[in-house]
Amino acid sequence: MNYKILMSISVIFILSSCGQFINQSPCECEHKESEHKASEKCEKVVPKVKEIKPYSFLNKVEWDEIKPNLEDDYLILAWPAWLKSCSTLINKKQWKSVCEDALKMETLTNNKLISYFNENFDLFQAKNNDGSTNGLITGYYQPVLKGSWTRTKKYNVPLYAPPNDLITVDLSEVYPDLKYKRLRGRIEGNKLIPYLTREEIYKRNYPLQGNELIWLENSVEAFFLEIQGSGVVEFDDGNRTQIGYADQNGHPYRSMGRELIRKGELNRHKVSMQSIKSWAKKNKKKLQKFLNTNPSFVFFRELPQGLPGPIGALGVPITTERSVAIDRRYIPLGAPIFLSTTQPNSSIPLSQLMIAQDTGGAINGGVRADFYWGQGKKAGEKAGSMKQSGKIWVILPKGFSF
Repeated sequence: MNYKILMSISVIFILSSCGQFINQSPCECEHKESEHKASEKCEKVVPKVKEIKPYSFLNKVEWDEIKPNLEDDYLILAWPAWLKSCSTLINKKQWKSVCEDALKMETLTNNKLISYFNENFDLFQAKNNDGSTNGLITGYYQPVLKGSWTRTKKYNVPLYAPPNDLITVDLSEVYPDLKYKRLRGRIEGNKLIPYLTREEIYKRNYPLQGNELIWLENSVEAFFLEIQGSGVVEFDDGNRTQIGYADQNGHPYRSMGRELIRKGELNRHKVSMQSIKSWAKKNKKKLQKFLNTNPSFVFFRELPQGLPGPIGALGVPITTERSVAIDRRYIPLGAPIFLSTTQPNSSIPLSQLMIAQDTGGAINGGVRADFYWGQGKKAGEKAGSMKQSGKIWVILPKGFSF
């Protein structure tokens, strides 16, 4: 590591945010408020981060707890997602054997898959730090947006690729207790200082000019694309490309929805992705001011052609209605889980096998998940209205040590 960068790490802690998240929140709803309070209480010195022992809030239970639900589920629909996890997990000692067995299976039935999990795995119920077993389940999706490779009168909102002067420091290399924490900044003289905020990036002098990846026509859609983490851009000739998260400027996420509530622009109980978009159409002169309340900024990259879905934190494409984002301090990334919740804005049960293949900046806690609804408008409607209570069981190989 560059000596100047190492000596300047404390500068970032003092001048920037306390918590540096890799990804963004999946939605802009008011329920994010409590999740972001902690990131606002920055200290004047390097904070002592209270770390939990990984997976220490998992409680071993009997399979009978979810047996009827497994029998009612179509497990074969989750099986391709599990095999994608195995493409990575097979290289880890604790997962190698169960993944090898999964890859050998041919004729698949619900009973056969239930037997596979019963014989090779133990079941654990996820809990929150206070011992409770209910938590928040939200949704996210992959939007499809119109765009252009070049700036035009219609397409004039840039999405940026990671800039060359963005420096990323993996803190676990210096402080092992800060696993999964990263600092981002830029070099000025002999110091590492915080990177540009959203407001600074969009100033009139356009400091990132020349680093544009693609152009969109709507700044609100671009903003929400950052929150979702990936999307499909459709060009006027009908061709499409998929873009995904590449990096972030290191500043903490701040909820635009919460600021709209605070300023009396929206009613607390009616804030959703859809209501914010509706407000933005009627308040174009105020819009940039409220966008700038979130200093966090995401940079994108073009993804390989032909992917069946966006790439999650595990490094594999995620699967519509069978992949979730979780907090990997509490649940191993890549693990099968059983989720018991309800459909968006409904009391209709939604109980099924899912695979934990993604993470997110606002996905914090033992019973906390973000349900991937897929691509397009209908998926967006479900994701934007999903704020349900739910329970999570985690499925781990027998003898899994933690």
